[in-house]
Amino acid sequence: MSGTAALRTILSEVDPSWHGDGPDRIEPELLAAARNSALGRRLLGRWLAAGDAPALLAPQPGEGFGAAALRWPRARVERLVRDLGALAYAPAIRAEVRRDPVRRLKQALDNAYLLALDSLVWDGKVQAQLGAQLNAELDAALRDPDDRSMLDLLDRRGRAELRLWAERRDPGLADWSRLLLPRGLHDPSASLVAHLPPETVERLHAHHGARPLAA
Repeated sequence: MSGTAALRTILSEVDPSWHGDGPDRIEPELLAAARNSALGRRLLGRWLAAGDAPALLAPQPGEGFGAAALRWPRARVERLVRDLGALAYAPAIRAEVRRDPVRRLKQALDNAYLLALDSLVWDGKVQAQLGAQLNAELDAALRDPDDRSMLDLLDRRGRAELRLWAERRDPGLADWSRLLLPRGLHDPSASLVAHLPPETVERLHAHHGARPLAA
């Protein structure tokens, strides 16, 4: 894919909140016009490269412009984030034995539930304080009859696990995973916490990166 086509694809997925903040925010009508103009796209790309997405929009040797975004369409990122979140909460998920919560977890998480139970992927060993925190957070989310609370909890943790790993191992993906969602949903890197072993995150990253989107 040419750099021009790659930039068009990337900008079509970037959440509008990343194009300016506060008084510098680009109005929706102007942003739409910029996305449909070659000059406008170049300007938007330069602003992102100079600010929030320097790694994503830097040419990658042998891969070309915006390679991380092209390798990781939104659906693939979302699958990886969900699996990482479920695995991060594996100690709490494995400890949950009540019938209705187990049923809801199985139904809402599908294959991610099985992943969380698989001790060969991660043994789930954490310090007692962290284990208690994970249990309390999952229990609170499950008290809401709407599964969205539980899924949001897992996805927040999954995004943190991905970002902290990717900022060292795949910086372009770290940028991209942020740009796909509103700016306000992301905390500064310094405030993020993660506890999955890096090799476990890397294994899931490799698995999802090679997995067909239709699978």
